[in-house]
Amino acid sequence: MLSTGALRAHLLAARLAGPVATSRETSLRSYRLFAARDPRVTLGLDPGQGWGERDLLRLMADKCGVSDDPAHVSGPDVIDPERTMAGLDAFAERLSDAAVRRAPVLFGTGHPHRLIGFYAALADALSAVGCAVLTPAQGRRIDITTRFGVRTYHLDYVRGVALVREPGARVPGGGTGAHTHSPLPLRVALEAAAEARGPLPELVVGDHGWVCGAGQLGIEAIGLADTDDPALFVGEAEGRVAVAVPLDDGVRSAYYLPLTRYVLNRACLSQ
Repeated sequence: MLSTGALRAHLLAARLAGPVATSRETSLRSYRLFAARDPRVTLGLDPGQGWGERDLLRLMADKCGVSDDPAHVSGPDVIDPERTMAGLDAFAERLSDAAVRRAPVLFGTGHPHRLIGFYAALADALSAVGCAVLTPAQGRRIDITTRFGVRTYHLDYVRGVALVREPGARVPGGGTGAHTHSPLPLRVALEAAAEARGPLPELVVGDHGWVCGAGQLGIEAIGLADTDDPALFVGEAEGRVAVAVPLDDGVRSAYYLPLTRYVLNRACLSQ
């Protein structure tokens, strides 16, 4: 098993924690937009009252380890690796609980280029112990509002992990998909599962709108989030997101492999 010391060293070396590629300017912009209830950053969460920019900065300092100084407005943002490791431990505990219950699980990502391998390994492990890894609404059309206007995507699954693709982008079931923050794919998947009278997820694992959309609907949800994703941490603070793990969600996909091994070991799901 990867030791905590080795994991911490890897987090810093890969810039998953410590000084990260996400800039302070990007994070502060997200906090301003979230305080204004901009759906591009609320990610399907309907936050409670009182989340102004200063409140969000204090929350993110507590949850991620970013500077709480509002005068610090430039340079790389910072994630405390100790908070990342604590988040991974809590994340693994929720996976272990789902495995014990043989709970149906839905995986979904808005970062398929980076995180598909991480989630797919977890999906494989849960499937191996008897959890149903759900894949509802395969191929379903979804119209998502983006900064370029309304774009049409299709819902697809790769190794049990949901993502969206632009029509004709790649062969269904292979490759990677599009980056998205939207909760609409999660809602479409749940509607299809309900229409088919199949099992509904008892746990949703992912990021962005997959986690916040599920948490808003009262489904247990756990996921990964960067310093410019305050919605997951607000959801955690309000008790709607079970676990939000602070880390850079945009590094090379291979850098998440040690995290996969660590989480599977902590969850007692290693093959």
